[in-house]
Amino acid sequence: MPALRQVRADFDATTIVVYQAYPRAVADAALAAGTFVAPFSFARMTWIKPSLLWLMHRSNWGRKAGQERILAVRISRAGWERALSEAVLTSDPALARARVHVQWDPERSLRGAALNHYSIQVGVGRELIGAYATEWVVGLTDLTPVVRKMATLVQTGRTAEAQRLLPPERPFPLDPRLARRIDAS
Repeated sequence: MPALRQVRADFDATTIVVYQAYPRAVADAALAAGTFVAPFSFARMTWIKPSLLWLMHRSNWGRKAGQERILAVRISRAGWERALSEAVLTSDPALARARVHVQWDPERSLRGAALNHYSIQVGVGRELIGAYATEWVVGLTDLTPVVRKMATLVQTGRTAEAQRLLPPERPFPLDPRLARRIDAS
């Protein structure tokens, strides 16, 4: 059984994959440029999630208005660790001054049921969004077709087939100081 609060992600030696849902115009422009460009908003916090299933719950499998396109965003581990080093839990009184917010929400199953462990969401504030787009992003992949296929498989009771399409998320090794900062157990 996973730890109560554990960062689980698809990662390699130098990068980690996070997921975001966007309207078509934002996704198309980002995919064409290989990073985030207008009409992506550099004036508001952007939330990144290393759990695809949590994002599927949040975006209703890419069916919510404004969240129709699902992107896998491969970012540098250095950028990810920088974000976590500046993070403040959303329950912390210092949140108003924080450049990065961290929130833990129940992880989800393929069918959307809440599980007994939590997934991290990281809100990258306006002060760091430029670095996120120009320094941290290593690559973007449009997962929308895969997500749609997974949703259909789940709806038709073929969860084992959908499960095989999930990314290989596993425990991400956190520096103990970062783990304490974000309250990971």
